[in-house]
Amino acid sequence: MSKLHVDFVRKAIEERFAGLIDMADLAKFDEKKRQPAFLSRGLAALAVQIEHQASARAAAACVFDGQDDRGLDAMSVEIGSSQPRICLVQAKWSDQGKGGFDEEAVHKMFRGLDLLFDRAYSMFNSRFQPLVPELQNAFEIGIPKVTLVLALMRTAPLDKNVHALLTEKVDEQNRVSDVVEVKVLDLRDFHRAILGDAAAPKIDTTVRLDGFVQESMPYKALYGTMTAPDLADLYGEHRRGLFARNIRDSLDLSDVNVKIQNTLLEQPEHFWYFSNGITMLCETIKPVGRAVPGKVGDFKLTGASVVNGAQTVSAIHRAFTKDPDTAQIGRVMVRLISLEDCPPGFGDQVTTTTNTQNPIEERDFKSLDQGQVQLRDDFALLLHRSYVIKRGERTPDPAHGCSITEAAEALAAVSPNAQLAAVAKRDQNLAGLWEDDVYQEIFGPSPNVYRVWRSVELLRAVRAELQTLRDGLLWRADAAASHGDLLVTHIVFRRLGTTAIEDPDFAWAAELAKVPELVQDTLAWVLRAIDEEYGKKSHIIAAVRNTERIERVVRAALRGLDSESLAPALGEGYQVTATEQRGRQVNAVTTLTVARRIPDGTVLEFRPFTKPERREMTDWLAENPDRARATWNNDNGRNPLRWEADGEWYSPSGLARKMRFEASGVDTSAQGTVRWFVAGEGSLDDLAFEVRQSEGIEVEDGPAGD
Repeated sequence: MSKLHVDFVRKAIEERFAGLIDMADLAKFDEKKRQPAFLSRGLAALAVQIEHQASARAAAACVFDGQDDRGLDAMSVEIGSSQPRICLVQAKWSDQGKGGFDEEAVHKMFRGLDLLFDRAYSMFNSRFQPLVPELQNAFEIGIPKVTLVLALMRTAPLDKNVHALLTEKVDEQNRVSDVVEVKVLDLRDFHRAILGDAAAPKIDTTVRLDGFVQESMPYKALYGTMTAPDLADLYGEHRRGLFARNIRDSLDLSDVNVKIQNTLLEQPEHFWYFSNGITMLCETIKPVGRAVPGKVGDFKLTGASVVNGAQTVSAIHRAFTKDPDTAQIGRVMVRLISLEDCPPGFGDQVTTTTNTQNPIEERDFKSLDQGQVQLRDDFALLLHRSYVIKRGERTPDPAHGCSITEAAEALAAVSPNAQLAAVAKRDQNLAGLWEDDVYQEIFGPSPNVYRVWRSVELLRAVRAELQTLRDGLLWRADAAASHGDLLVTHIVFRRLGTTAIEDPDFAWAAELAKVPELVQDTLAWVLRAIDEEYGKKSHIIAAVRNTERIERVVRAALRGLDSESLAPALGEGYQVTATEQRGRQVNAVTTLTVARRIPDGTVLEFRPFTKPERREMTDWLAENPDRARATWNNDNGRNPLRWEADGEWYSPSGLARKMRFEASGVDTSAQGTVRWFVAGEGSLDDLAFEVRQSEGIEVEDGPAGD
């Protein structure tokens, strides 16, 4: 790659993102410094477009590079798929095509990721804050897949030490299950992305179909069987270029891909029957020699691309590489569709449709189980409620019934085996619960309708209480209340009197009435257990998804609850009320102004601190950027902030209160010093704490209020 290619990408960034990338934080710098920063941010936006379909404006809005970006430059969130996906980008521009990425950059990037997992959103700059609601939605849906994208203006491979560190960091994140992956985009990727389809490799090849059949109306197509060795060779020659038009590429490390590979290695003679097959689009299809339908035929393909079955192709290659003697027995159905006489856009329709049809899942087979059929009848006859067992049927209103999936999740939570709660958390579709042995452990041969429905009611009650608590929780506590619903439900169930839960006359309402208080105490003990067992920097997600960890946390929390001791107070920074009231014996504003810690004229930025604030104020702040900025003056007494929205002077807390009232009508006190930040240095609370510490003032109670 030459300087010509770098200039090509530069020009594309300038054309796409000029006037769209936020450069306000660098307004005081000259063009010589602003231009590289713009190109780096533009590269991050371009990476967002490569990973997610987005307009230039939408991609530019995803960029938050600058002070307090925490080692990350852009973020996009995708919640339309079965598993939410978060894409985090770190971009490095270089005019010479040598964009660097060193070990310190790796550490910074993963520290930023840890902050996101801990819900420490206010640690990021003001340009990040508008992205938080969508990020929260992703976490609300479930545990997302996180892709860390290194957008590097270079062609050379990463330094081996950097690559090793990245692998180590990813492995640490994925000890429980695969949550984090790293993807490198280099100059070649950006060059191809800008060129579009014209840059995709054109694959011309010859394939052999056994027992082929030809379709001629309305468009030309062939289908037949290919052998595993032939498909493995095809992939070996062309690699990912074979999937240029595919929506999902080959997803090499996905659970589905591994299952396909194992099927070919363990039951190769059955592979044709178990596989959904492969669909390829071709510009043209021409027979090589004489081709008789129903026999073996060779066909010359031009512009070939696998648009459905990419996982199957790559899994066949992996299996054949591992054990060619076994895998060579495998065969798979292949469709070849010629685009010669098709209308414009037909190929895209084929690609989209074949990748969005609903596959049969393991849970679909469980709807045929006699126990589920009996449960459906018992719900109707004994409870006068609905129980939906087939995917696609309308789920009843919560008061009038539930689905098989909600029942399975609830039964996993209340099972004596705490590990099942972790198994349920590992997959968005509860895939682990439908494995035969787990399914039998959860439901048993003859599930009792009262136990099933009451378990569902308990899980709903626990979730409702956790949701209520979350408005007052911060960071790790919020993450625990969100991801720990099944863990908390398991412990609460064990604290209730449930020996007669299968009895129709059991006074279940009296037990449910105990849930709110139990949930509060349980959450406190769970947080204490996670922090003490695995440290305050451990991931909450790991504690709820790992079978060994969840058992240890359950044992520790139950010891606390069984001791009859008062539930531990939530730690510093875990709840709003404690944070708002701590350390008020020394006034933060006075501390800062006397020390003149912040120079006059410094612009501060406001960052919503609590979940309700983010819900109520994010859009309001985005409507007028001046609302999130204020200028500091040390000589203005208790009112050192001049709000850029109206030019008036306020105390940090007074202004925070006024802003929330204007945004939502909510009039409540707020500690402004944890909401107003000096970019790159910290909140007023942090800075006051530093001053007091440096001056030897007592700091045990934490930073001061204002």
